Amino acid sequence: MQRCAGIDVGQGESVVCVRVPDAVTGAPAQLIATYATTTPDLLEMVDWLRGLGVSDVAMESTGVCWKPIYYLLEDDFTVLLVNAAHIKHVPGRKTDTIDAAWIAQLLAHGLLTRASCHPTGRRAP
Repeated sequence: MQRCAGIDVGQGESVVCVRVPDAVTGAPAQLIATYATTTPDLLEMVDWLRGLGVSDVAMESTGVCWKPIYYLLEDDFTVLLVNAAHIKHVPGRKTDTIDAAWIAQLLAHGLLTRASCHPTGRRAP
């Protein structure tokens, strides 16, 4: 998957990592941005993703914080709501940026499937 994004959802802000081909080399490049959880900020995030040509987005299902983001993304993107327990990164130096990049990398390589989605085993409403 050449143009995809991983989102580490937080209560006050979310970190987004977008993987797109580098304009010069064509190799995967990562773009990182942080957005607050207010509606104007989330709409800005959606516009940014659209502008980069992102087709697929994966995000953690942390509490209920994922809902506003999911509802804004679902009409324009293929969205995977992933159970955080299924994609835990190596313990230790955990940051939101590293988590977002890890989610994007897993999605880009096709390692996230419906089976690893939300704990209910189905797409979010």
